Amino acid sequence: MKNIAVIGAGTMGNGIAHTFAQFNYNVQLIDVSQVALDKGIATISKNLDRMVAKEKISEADKIKTLANITTFTSIKDGVKYASLVIEAATENEILKKKIFKELDEVCPEDTVLATNTSSISITQIAAVTNRPDKVIGMHFMNPVPIMKLVEIIRGYNTSDEVMKFTTDLTNKINKVSVAVNDYPGFVANRILMPMINESIETLYNGVAGVAEIDTVMKLGMAHPMGPLQLADFIGLDVCLSILNVMHDGFKNPKYAPCPLLVNMVMAGKLGVKSGEGFYNYSAGKKSDTVANMFR
Repeated sequence: MKNIAVIGAGTMGNGIAHTFAQFNYNVQLIDVSQVALDKGIATISKNLDRMVAKEKISEADKIKTLANITTFTSIKDGVKYASLVIEAATENEILKKKIFKELDEVCPEDTVLATNTSSISITQIAAVTNRPDKVIGMHFMNPVPIMKLVEIIRGYNTSDEVMKFTTDLTNKINKVSVAVNDYPGFVANRILMPMINESIETLYNGVAGVAEIDTVMKLGMAHPMGPLQLADFIGLDVCLSILNVMHDGFKNPKYAPCPLLVNMVMAGKLGVKSGEGFYNYSAGKKSDTVANMFR
């Protein structure tokens, strides 16, 4: 089992492709945009360069890793020989269901279909396919090449065999797998997002400023990154999407996104990726934010 297809060449997708390629899997990186694919490969190359500079890998390792990745703009062509497909598209339920319906039609019958969703129901995604027993969640953490955790989310119909296959594969790429049941937000975001949202509420209500809130959590609670800086790193649009999924799923007002978060997303202040969020990122600072994660 050496062929892994990854749908989406963005932050998560290129990180997943990087990780599997580094462990000598053949990776088919798929995106409808050639520009996104080129940018994804450039990001992988840059992150490998950082690892070479830190003497974590050799130059030969970098060359081999990049050689293990092939890019495609067609899902049908890219998944032809895949034993596992990992979807890492935008956190949008309609889009993900559309992708999974197409994957079900064009993938070999025994191909396992995984989604990197951080909050959307695996069971609902699986329902649009004719292989719900072979659909599973693999929620990687950002940045994927560095972060150890992968939440393995079992949908209502996910088989024991697919659960074991996915868990074993996760361990083979030197990640720590944690089995999670299929409820909105799973474990990571069910705990993390209310904390981020409450931090935004604290700012919104004028209790303290951005730097002060982050300093309290870093120095008082031993968090490596303050919650507002972390929200910028994740993407404020992603945070909003996850909170909306949990609010819709649980109908509990504690998951309702703070109005400040909603307004910032509407204004295009999305964090690191847009250049401004709770912090203002010049080109240099933006690069440093990501580079620091690879130290």
